[in-house]
Amino acid sequence: MGDPVSICRDCLTTAGAARRTCGSCGSLRVVNHPELTAHAIAHLDCDAFYASVEKRDRPELRDKPVIIGGGTRGVVSTACYVARLYGVGSAMPMFKALKACPDAVVIKPDFGKYVAESRRIFGKVRALTPLVQTLSLDEAWMDLKGTERLNGGPPVFQLVRLQKQIEDETGLTVSIGLAPNRFLAKVASEMDKPRGFTVLGTEAAATLAPRPVTILPGVGPVFAKTLRSDGFVTVGDLAAADLRDLAKRYGEWGLRLHDLAHGRDARAVNPERDRKGMSAETTFNHDLTDREALEAELWPLCEKLASKARRDGVAGRSIVLKLRRTDFRIITRRTTPAEPTQTARVLFAEGRRMLGPELGIPYRLIGIGLADVEDAADAPAGLFPSASGRALRTESTIDALRAKFGPAAVVAGRALKGSTRS
Repeated sequence: MGDPVSICRDCLTTAGAARRTCGSCGSLRVVNHPELTAHAIAHLDCDAFYASVEKRDRPELRDKPVIIGGGTRGVVSTACYVARLYGVGSAMPMFKALKACPDAVVIKPDFGKYVAESRRIFGKVRALTPLVQTLSLDEAWMDLKGTERLNGGPPVFQLVRLQKQIEDETGLTVSIGLAPNRFLAKVASEMDKPRGFTVLGTEAAATLAPRPVTILPGVGPVFAKTLRSDGFVTVGDLAAADLRDLAKRYGEWGLRLHDLAHGRDARAVNPERDRKGMSAETTFNHDLTDREALEAELWPLCEKLASKARRDGVAGRSIVLKLRRTDFRIITRRTTPAEPTQTARVLFAEGRRMLGPELGIPYRLIGIGLADVEDAADAPAGLFPSASGRALRTESTIDALRAKFGPAAVVAGRALKGSTRS
């Protein structure tokens, strides 16, 4: 028999033909694909991670809609699959989520617990290969090329075993996509959630063609609106477009869109980008309570953090505000803007908004952070004439001037108000 075409995810039985059920154990959890053993790039995504951890620890919530978030002014961090049936989704304002699903159980995030579970899961991933690049606490790419002899089988076998091991040992489920490149692996992992396992190969272009352009990395709401107005509604529209026209319209990003629409992605799995967040903070000489004084301290931190993000070529999908009270209690607030960001303008606007509920108490420290960091190439804000795009261009120009003439070459108006940090 030649290379297997199907594999059972419950008993690992393989067959040389496509099957609906496993011939050995009768399971319906059978993966079929003619290129089953041909690919080695995978994307693993934990299913509704935060909510799944809470449901595992509180079995009475198993069949209930669960939202991880908090406060009427906050946003949804994660919604379980029951809550999603009501239209609740990540980054949705809490008041809208509760309007859509008034019976939902709302649980404040316990990031310490989620980090511990993430380490358990990705410790098992890194036992298979050192080439792991995480996007956040709950998802990562991995490159399994050359690991067959070490791990006892081709990548698809390793991944099926890994998926079962994670579920058996942690009580949490994951979905996995296997493909020839990073982009297709991520698309594949989202095709059959939860507990999915999808292989995507030479048929990728046909699979992508009817999908909306928002499936492409870097195509957020603003860019999608521009593409639709230009006549590109589906991925197939971009695939059929003239390459020179795309380059003329969107520059270098137009070339990347053309590649992605055809299922091509040359990016390697890069463990050096294995970073979940970055931050900047400062401790005051004197405790501060006044909004204006706190904002004066926040702005230079936003500039510093945004500059570092641009320098490192990354953007954050979430923004975290940190405050330390005089009794050393730490308060954190987290929000998810419409698109990943690497600009001080967005950092400051969101940080300033999150300051509101905490005013009137003396503080000794303030910090701002980017979480769920990703490659900026996947979040090309600033290509189009939006406010965030103009901010990115302006701040990138300031970066260049400061690099050439020194940090004091350009000073933002807000920074001229002075500082009280130590």
